[in-house]
Amino acid sequence: MDVPFFSARDINARYADELKAAAARVIDSGWYVLGEEVAAFEREFAAYCGVRHAVGVGNGLDALALILRGYKELGALTEGDEIIVPGNTFIATFLAITENRMVPVPVEPDAASFNLDPDSVEAAIGPRTRAIMVVHLYGQLANMPALLALARRYKLLLIEDAAQAHGASSDGCKAGAFGDAAAFSFFPAKNLGALGDGGAVVTNDSMLAHRVAALRNYGSDVKYRHLFQGVNSRLDEMQAAMLRVKLKYLDEDIARRRHVAQRYRDGIRHPHIRLPQARSEEQHAWHLFVVRCAYRDALQKHLHGLGIQSQVHYPVPPHRQSAYVSLRDVRLPLTERLHDEVLSLPMGPTLRDDEVDRVIAACQVFECPP
Repeated sequence: MDVPFFSARDINARYADELKAAAARVIDSGWYVLGEEVAAFEREFAAYCGVRHAVGVGNGLDALALILRGYKELGALTEGDEIIVPGNTFIATFLAITENRMVPVPVEPDAASFNLDPDSVEAAIGPRTRAIMVVHLYGQLANMPALLALARRYKLLLIEDAAQAHGASSDGCKAGAFGDAAAFSFFPAKNLGALGDGGAVVTNDSMLAHRVAALRNYGSDVKYRHLFQGVNSRLDEMQAAMLRVKLKYLDEDIARRRHVAQRYRDGIRHPHIRLPQARSEEQHAWHLFVVRCAYRDALQKHLHGLGIQSQVHYPVPPHRQSAYVSLRDVRLPLTERLHDEVLSLPMGPTLRDDEVDRVIAACQVFECPP
């Protein structure tokens, strides 16, 4: 494609020398699992998010699952508990809940932001509800003041799925620092992406951080002493070293993403292409720029014909997946309509202005099918 949707190669090429030096440092150290690179990245990422603790794990799904597992070990959650979750999300949010033998309760999003709707959340709270798992979808913070108020009123845990929202903030508070705990993914396509899989749990809860740190390492806090029946989900030294390099440039990259998003929002003026809304620029890290079009498939084909790559995030909502036949009777009409209409345009810190212009021009000349 002439205009790529996203190019990890171009992003990493900008600081290839630093990445190679970091890799050499790890190789020369002779220590490749749970060493100084992971410890340093955990300190640096916790400071960036404005929390006391970060625990590096194998991926974003494990980060979510280990938060719930940690709360089970602490007695705050138990099997069979219900967790309210947005229906409009990637399946990982659901998988973390069911992996812990808990029950996801999907609710409709806010029609403007596509994020979790506080009114829908409150309507879904029942006697078995123990937590709200909020997703900062596409990089935009959900309505955290309202969701925090609900969590406090009903004495619920508030867990952030911040896998797409590195660097989004509101009044100086960054994604990951609002709730009781948060999960991040460092999949290569994320705003802060590793050169492989990776994830982290961030929290101000020292007891939870200790539990998660043990659970990720076979349930062990000291070698050959196992407090819990844990798993093997450790951020490795090499990925931590890569992330330490890239964390230094995260805010600069987000600024570029915001520039691209503003260009799109100023330039695309098509009656059948609905642009994403942002309550404020600081609250959106623009991991994805997602438009809505009733003729989505035709629009994607049109862009493809002009050499512009796009993606659908996501074509089928979790409650309509074969993996969740238990939720087949759930009715979420807005969520289902969104999944039929959303299209992600090219986005990233290496997208050039002339490429942005091509995307805008292509959208402007789109002709809806009869």
